[in-house]
Amino acid sequence: MRHIERHKTQRIGWLRAAVLGANDGIISTASLVLGVAAAGADSQGIMVAGVAALVAGAMSMAAGEYVSVSSQADTERSDLDRERKELAADPKHEHAELAAIYVRRGLDPELASTVADQLMRHDALGAHGRDELGISEALTARPVQAALSSAGTFSVGAILPLLIVLLFPSSALVWAVSGASLLFLALLGSLAAWTGGASVMTAAVRVTFWGALAMALTAGVGRFFGVTT
Repeated sequence: MRHIERHKTQRIGWLRAAVLGANDGIISTASLVLGVAAAGADSQGIMVAGVAALVAGAMSMAAGEYVSVSSQADTERSDLDRERKELAADPKHEHAELAAIYVRRGLDPELASTVADQLMRHDALGAHGRDELGISEALTARPVQAALSSAGTFSVGAILPLLIVLLFPSSALVWAVSGASLLFLALLGSLAAWTGGASVMTAAVRVTFWGALAMALTAGVGRFFGVTT
């Protein structure tokens, strides 16, 4: 019977980008809303600032993720191209190099040589990419996936504080946005930890702490430079 195990590391690519996007969406939008509210702006001004933050933030996340992950993908392709040339130019040296890796991992030299020989006959570039360069299918860079995940989840995260702006009067926005956003962050941290198989409590506390710090500092700036309306 064929048994296929599914591990949490298969989710690393999209999970990292999704959590980063949603976390930034909540924190940056809520912080901006709190800063503008603390400065004395009315509900309309707060909403305009929040929507602008959503659009600008989503585009920034998409562009940033695409550029950074594309750079990683370019580096991976460059390393694989170099490895492909080395395999064509000196396969015996590459075989010895791969066998040496397996020896360091605990195999005896004879078995390591046999394993390297069989893996190279099956897929030489794949074996060297995985065991020498650390490039695997689960962890390979996917720029478009990262960009779309970050932009989409940022937008979802940013919408949550804006809903609070619609539901509460401007006089209550500071406390309403703060409380709701911290709750959203705790839920996000818990969900991300559960999806990745990590500690739910640790993730929730970590995300909530940094979100509270960001919102407090931004609200302080808004209060310091506040205007009368």
